[in-house]
Amino acid sequence: MSARVALVTGAGGGLGTVIAAGLHAAGYRVALADLDEVAAAAAAAALDPGGETALPLGLDVRDKAQWERTLSALLERWGAAHVLVNNAAMTVARPVMEVSPEEFDAVLAVNLRGTFLGCQVFGAHFRDRSHGRIVNLASLAGQNGGTATGAHYAASKAGIVALTKVFARDLAAGGVTVNAIAPGPLDTPMVHRTVPPERMAALQAAIPVGAIGDPRFVASLVVQLASPEAAFATGATWDVNGGLYMR
Repeated sequence: MSARVALVTGAGGGLGTVIAAGLHAAGYRVALADLDEVAAAAAAAALDPGGETALPLGLDVRDKAQWERTLSALLERWGAAHVLVNNAAMTVARPVMEVSPEEFDAVLAVNLRGTFLGCQVFGAHFRDRSHGRIVNLASLAGQNGGTATGAHYAASKAGIVALTKVFARDLAAGGVTVNAIAPGPLDTPMVHRTVPPERMAALQAAIPVGAIGDPRFVASLVVQLASPEAAFATGATWDVNGGLYMR
């Protein structure tokens, strides 16, 4: 059987790069999409300098036409698409009473609209071929109303949890699963930008396990949910938060 093909958005850095690396290590051909094409190219070259199994793509997740072109690029390059990981996100740490309407809309356009459009475009393609895996990156902030990353970020991530259920229900009969992963604070550049060094010790002390998370574990969970064997897992939000939120 030929190698499976995955697209990871927001793969030019941070968690997206780690997820792309995890899928690549598992044998996937991986397209690394990012608004920053230079960053996507660098991340792809780090995985496969020859460009045979890692493809960088520019993608503005807010634009449905660009999603359609991205899918076409995968099909032209590798003849298939099996997995979508909606990871692209915008984070602005700002007190809720200071968030402008424009900033609120901008964050939701990337995080929530982007996830919606990806699920629409790739979900239809997967459904028509009776197989596909979609993994959406939600967040602990969308479950507990966390404010460290901004109220608009939290609201967008809560919306992703709901969209995951909607698409999971709609696409299940077509052989497509849709799941979300909701990480707590991870050892990523985004977390270190949001939490200044003088607050990091207090943050870790507030986490029941006493440390922030390893993004490589999130990548391994993506690989598991993306596998052909994961057909019975759908519509779920998988928590990876060190015990900060239990249910």
